[in-house]
Formats: sequence, structure tokens, C-alpha cells
Amino acid sequence: MDTTKMHEHMKHGGPHGHGGGHGKKEAELRLVAWETTRRCNLSCVHCRAAAENGPYPGELDTEAAFRLLDQIAEVSKPIIILTGGEPLLREDIFEIAAYGNKLGMRMTMAPNGTLVTAENAKKMVESGIVRISLSLDGATKAFHDGFRGVDGAYDSVMQAVEHAKAAGLEFQINTTITKENLSQIPDILAKAEEIGAVAHHIFLLVPTGRGKYIADSEINAKEYEETLNWFYDQREKTSLQLKATCAPHYYRILRQRAKEDGKKVTFETHGLDAVTRGCLGGIGFCFVSHTGTVQPCGFLHTDCGNVKEQPFGEIWQNSKVFKELRDYDLLEGKCGPCEYKRVCGGCRARAFEATGSYLTEEPLCSYKPPRMEK
Repeated sequence: MDTTKMHEHMKHGGPHGHGGGHGKKEAELRLVAWETTRRCNLSCVHCRAAAENGPYPGELDTEAAFRLLDQIAEVSKPIIILTGGEPLLREDIFEIAAYGNKLGMRMTMAPNGTLVTAENAKKMVESGIVRISLSLDGATKAFHDGFRGVDGAYDSVMQAVEHAKAAGLEFQINTTITKENLSQIPDILAKAEEIGAVAHHIFLLVPTGRGKYIADSEINAKEYEETLNWFYDQREKTSLQLKATCAPHYYRILRQRAKEDGKKVTFETHGLDAVTRGCLGGIGFCFVSHTGTVQPCGFLHTDCGNVKEQPFGEIWQNSKVFKELRDYDLLEGKCGPCEYKRVCGGCRARAFEATGSYLTEEPLCSYKPPRMEK
């Protein structure tokens, strides 16, 4: 498949404004992250899944995988992120990618880099994978290898980059931000530019899985705000597509800063960057686990149904959790009266991990809504 397909503009309605009106939002499925396997050959300190090199019983077989893609295609033709674990540990991963591509969905993959070979990169392109993401969490080999828990992980990413470029396969760099690597983010962005990435996505740590055990590495609300404002400042300094994930406040900051600068907020988005709201969990995005459980995202561990027991479309349309997440008027704490709740929404997973409720206020937000009761 021609990788330029990832650059076709996606047209979205959705919550571009804020304030006024009822809080309910019609669900338009745009992105699905599918944990094709939980098996992994790394032991990253922040891993959501606490993944190991298996085996994990109950994973969807090839037939069930095709059935899942059929059911997703009946709802929408979203971007599918084949993730894990390590998706390249599935022997049928290229069959799965080709099948989704045939159904008209944009197939992408999130390998850890260690298993990307010249042959695999070529197979990705042939099966219709239009982009891969590679994680770089340190500007130096020593830091990245320490973060990933494997000596040589940095070199593996750099080798994967070369294989991707040789195959004509787009790649983006993903970075999970913690206190330890916060000061290295500018250098990581520079490295992403240097090696030819098309995008840099930053992820603000959500302490689940093994990430719970490094929760004290999570940046605080002040650092969060400063980092996202710095990220905004890079928009006109880099040719890379920039996206902040698990950082819904960025969509508030986009509007605040654009207003200060006398600019209009526009969302001329591309492929994987086709997001116009902060938290899309259960609204335009969902996660499917290795055993078929559907969740709002990989960090929000609420069971919304299992595709082994009911069709994906029924879960997407009728899950109680999804319906509540789509009604912004149900948000509690300071997220409730916030005039940016339709464009930000707060991280529902972070709220859930902190309080046990996915509707309460985002715990790492320093913004105080004017309408908040004194």
C-alpha cells in the first residue's frame, strides 16, 4: 500500500468548541488499539500490561482475529494499531494486517524495534502497514536501555529505523515522559528529526501495570503544564507531526495559547494524528485486549464486554461505561464545570487509578475553571 495514504486528511466533526449545550457526544470510532498478543521480549519499567514472554492463554486465534476486524469494519473504518506486547511475536501478524487493509482500514503497528528486520519491514509494507511507531525514551543509549530494561534496546531501535527507511515505511517516535527523562525531551525530539521520523508522540505516564511501581516517577501538575506548553511552542519549529497522548490538557492549552497568539485553532490532521479532543477513550477510541476484552483505553481497566461473547458493534454502541464517558455532563469535581471539558475531558484512566471513579476530576490538572464554585 502507498504510505501516502496516511497523509490523506480525515474529516471530523466533533467537539471543536466548548461551553453550552448538552454533554452527550455521538460516538465516531476513529482509532482502535488491539493488543494482538501480550507476549513481549522486553521488560519495560512503565509497561501497562506488565508483559512477559508468555505464553498467555486465551489470545484470539487467526479466525477470531479476522472476525474482530470484520465486526470493527461494520462500525467504521478506523485506524487500527496492532500493538502488544510485541505484535511481531504473532506468526499471523502479516495476515491480520493484510486482512484489515483489504477491509479498508488503515493498519499501523507498534513494535518495540528489537524484532524489526529488513525482511519484516518489507512484509509490513506488502501487508498494508502504513506506519510503525518506535519508542525512544532517552536521548542516550544508556538511558534508553535502562528505561527499557534491556541492553541494546537503543541500538535495536536505530536498526529498526534503518530497515523502515530502506523499505519505504513511515515511522514515528513515541516517548513516555517521566521525571527521569523530562529534561531529555528536547534532545529526543531533535533525534526524531535527525533520523527521519514523520511524527513525535509524547505519552504522559499513566501508572498502571508495572508503571504503578514507578508512580513516583510521574511528573507533577506544574511540570505537566510546562511540558505541554513547551510542546505547543515546537509546532512551528519542527516539520514533525506532534501529538500529546494521555495528556488531554494539551487540547485546552492549544486553545488558550492560540487565543493569546491571535490565531484560530485548526485541526488539519493526518492519519494517526487525527484527533481533535483530549481524552477519546470510549468516545472515538477503544482498546481490545489480547483475550478480546474491550476497554475505553489500555490504561482504563474497565470491562466493557468481550468480543468472544458479543459482537464488537454491540459493545461499542451499548456499553454502560462508554455511554457514561460520552456524556460530558456526568464529569465530576472541577472537570464538571470546566469550559474545556468538551475538548479536554481529563484523563479518565488517571482519575480511575487515583480514585476508583472514571468520572471524577483529572488529578494532574492545575487549571481552575472560572465557573467552579467557590
